[in-house]
Amino acid sequence: RTELALKEIMSSGGAEDDIPQAERKTVTDFCYLLDKSKQLFNGLRDLPQYGQKQWQSYFGRTFDVYTKLWKFQQQHRQVLDNRYGLKRWQIGEIASKIGQLYYHYYLRTSETSYLNEAFSFYSAIRQRSYYSQVNKEDRPELVVKKLRYYARFIVVCLLLNKMDVVKDLVKELSDEIEDYTHRFNTEDQVEWNLVLQEVAAFIEADPVMVLNDDNTIVITSNRLSETGAPLLEQGMIVGQLALADALIIGNCNNQVKFSELTIDMFRMLQALEREPMNLASQMNKPGMQESTEKPARRENPHKYLLYKPTFSQLYTFLAASFKELPANSVLLIYLSATGVFPSGRSDSEGPYDFGGVLTNSNRDIINGDAIHKRNQSYKEMHCLHPGDLYPFTRKPLFIIVDSSNSVAYKNFTNLFGQPLVCLLSPTAYPKALQDQSQRGSLFTLFLNNPLMAFLFVSGLSSMRRGLWDKCQDYLRKINRDIAQLLTHSRSIDQSFLQFFGDEFLRLLLTRFIFCSATMRMHKIFRETRNYPESYPQLPRDETVENPHLQKHILELASILDVRNVFLENTLDDY
Repeated sequence: RTELALKEIMSSGGAEDDIPQAERKTVTDFCYLLDKSKQLFNGLRDLPQYGQKQWQSYFGRTFDVYTKLWKFQQQHRQVLDNRYGLKRWQIGEIASKIGQLYYHYYLRTSETSYLNEAFSFYSAIRQRSYYSQVNKEDRPELVVKKLRYYARFIVVCLLLNKMDVVKDLVKELSDEIEDYTHRFNTEDQVEWNLVLQEVAAFIEADPVMVLNDDNTIVITSNRLSETGAPLLEQGMIVGQLALADALIIGNCNNQVKFSELTIDMFRMLQALEREPMNLASQMNKPGMQESTEKPARRENPHKYLLYKPTFSQLYTFLAASFKELPANSVLLIYLSATGVFPSGRSDSEGPYDFGGVLTNSNRDIINGDAIHKRNQSYKEMHCLHPGDLYPFTRKPLFIIVDSSNSVAYKNFTNLFGQPLVCLLSPTAYPKALQDQSQRGSLFTLFLNNPLMAFLFVSGLSSMRRGLWDKCQDYLRKINRDIAQLLTHSRSIDQSFLQFFGDEFLRLLLTRFIFCSATMRMHKIFRETRNYPESYPQLPRDETVENPHLQKHILELASILDVRNVFLENTLDDY
């Protein structure tokens, strides 16, 4: 390919003999690097998606070639313009590929700093208008490259909470789509308009707006900050386990999504990440830190994001995570999925008798489907039953189920004596609470942004920044007190304490208790199915119904002037 390209380029640039040898070599080297980079980039698709080590050396080689290619075109731009006819959109393509590499490196490592690197390359494309000339060429496939670049840039901005940039990009993308469909009358018009609708719904998913004094919207981040998790006080006896791996699974029908992220998955992945730091230098090859440099803080847990997986996909990723889990580490499974209820009557009460949550049936072709429908005694096939997770309880397991059938996981049995906790969402919300399920689950919102969830159940839809900050401070105090309640409890199951040494799990547990206590005190949450549950059960009087905690929640409600939404004497009401 390179030989052919060279001949065409050289002959179009005038007589072959007129071209100096050095310039000819520059073009040859560039064509070689360009070919090599495309070859390596395309090979990334063939790498296994699971397993944390097999892909690293291949990624390193790909980064090397793109680093060389990027620097090469910068150093020899003049020659490449004259002799190769290098177009600005081609430079944009190289920058876009580097942005994609950084984004995929983030997906593989969960290191948020790589998102900043992806952002800087995507931003450069826009600032330097690399794709601006594409619209003048009569090639629809080039315009599609530009549209895809916009969609990828939007995903990175969403993950970095750069909502103001997202809004600008959506407006630009909308104009580009209109121009594209007007000029080429293509069949993919509907798909591109759907992309716009999805991102618009995603931006508006938060039920509460925080406003500055000039009425601009405050962008709140929900990643773990230095002051995020309540600190462990001296004398608190907790386990030394660390959260090392997480599976984040989204399979809710009709939930807002963008790319392959539902809003619930998006919220949960941020709850399992620290605030990103800027990497020191551009084009630094990931993973190549000198061994003498000690990282300043612990890494983020590794994550797999699975959107509507089939049972076999889910099980494959779960087995890979389980296999690679280091010693003294925890595997977290987050399930946000439609509930699957048992179809027939069962005399027994085993781990396959209560149903579970939905797995996708599209890609699994199972011959048993037809028989299954005829015979009521068979179990649901496209479903993750509690029993399916039993083999993985041989290692410390932390499970969060957000589903209309979350209670199926209440009937767990700890077979192997390893730390095991399941946090389970309410299975139904009060009718009086406006249905927000399409914009994400209330339970997951409590685990990601408890103050926003508290405001929503209190009937508030906007708030001034000063009051928001005051409430956040008070909520930190509540979290500290919840941490004390847990560690001082005499009857709490040891599993909770064994997980409490990890910052992420500590924050999830304290938010879970805050969520549960809030719902139990709320006037319209009156049925048992409106409350979160857990396995093992928490001692209510020492945690979710503790008078000291209830007093704090009423105090928070007073600051917001919504005390009338909550019951004053909750202990008398049970």
